Amino acid sequence: MGLGAPEIILILVAILLLFGGKKIPEMMRGLGKGMKEFKEAQSAATAEPIPAPVTVASQKENNA
Repeated sequence: MGLGAPEIILILVAILLLFGGKKIPEMMRGLGKGMKEFKEAQSAATAEPIPAPVTVASQKENNA
């Protein structure tokens, strides 16, 4: 049970009517920026290992 061409066209027309022609490019630009930032953060997270969090107990042991 997938979406066919008529359903996709109906959804696009509804979006156009709801948001208007001027607002849609702004929304797509924001979506593109968000996806780009997500990909950059994802690649940075896999490239650098995250250090283990320092707890209060381990800080007291280091100071003693």
